Amino acid sequence: MKRVLIINTGGTIGMVKTSDGYKPNGESFLSLLRNMDVLKAEGMPLWDFIELDELLDSSNMTVGEWNKIGKVIADNYENYDGFVVLHGTDTMAYTASALSFMLEHSSKPVIVTGSQIPLCEIRSDGRDNIITSLIISASDIVHEVCIYFGGKLFRGNRAIKYSSEGLIAFVSPNYPALAEAGISISYNKAYLKEADTEEFCYVPFESIPIGVIKVFPGIQFELFESIMTERLKGIVIETFGTGNIPGNGGTLLPIIKKAFANGTIVIVCSQCPQGSVLLGEYETSMPLKNAGAVSGLDITTEAAVAKLYYLFSKGYTAERIKCLMGKNLCGEMKDEETA
Repeated sequence: MKRVLIINTGGTIGMVKTSDGYKPNGESFLSLLRNMDVLKAEGMPLWDFIELDELLDSSNMTVGEWNKIGKVIADNYENYDGFVVLHGTDTMAYTASALSFMLEHSSKPVIVTGSQIPLCEIRSDGRDNIITSLIISASDIVHEVCIYFGGKLFRGNRAIKYSSEGLIAFVSPNYPALAEAGISISYNKAYLKEADTEEFCYVPFESIPIGVIKVFPGIQFELFESIMTERLKGIVIETFGTGNIPGNGGTLLPIIKKAFANGTIVIVCSQCPQGSVLLGEYETSMPLKNAGAVSGLDITTEAAVAKLYYLFSKGYTAERIKCLMGKNLCGEMKDEETA
């Protein structure tokens, strides 16, 4: 039989109602899992359960927690056929993106899931999310980090949180769903990664200073000049449309040049969930291109942040990182030749 490790990090799925509101409770949650007869049914994999030392609301997730999750998977990589990571929804896409880079050359399924309603509640969506995630993680079909939620399986570094209330909480705007769970689980095999033939390697992230700036009408870029110091290693700029910035973007040019002089990498993402950044396509994006910013193409902000952490943690030079930020490494963005 297949063996799967469930890793509980916290989040809504494992919370119980208290006088102070919903809070994580690992002991009560494990009891709920053990009392789910379906998890012992024929066709289900054997599963073990482990939880982080401190169960968190995912809003409190940091690089340190990403490393803890990655290390648990790395330490148990040879002992299990797959992994299910239980996680809060708020930063799930960030964690899934981070794991996709951190678990370098992994060929085993790592399914990140959770719920909008705690498992202890009658209408919890957590039951299906756990059951189906376990089945997928033991299927021998998936060989990458994914998010399973609301009946769909997404590539982890392509997903974003879409709704804070709906049970379909995640979407993948620029890459098809990898599977849909109906009466049966239908896999979109043309878009699944093949098993990696290179040796698995765990790459812990260093806590690198990284920033995100969201462009808005009337933004005064000069206000951000003070943060462009040698300490800031990378910055993601969320622009309009295909990479456009307001007409006063001329003030941004010397700021970005200063950033590059300090070794800071600037990557451009779009505020639009669907579509790609095309620097230079419009006059309003030309200042970014001329200043040497990197086009993130169709990468999500979540994946761009995780990718910056990963590349800096690998110890690459700034020039090498700038080059790799524009290239598809593990399915997080389209290939340059198709851009």
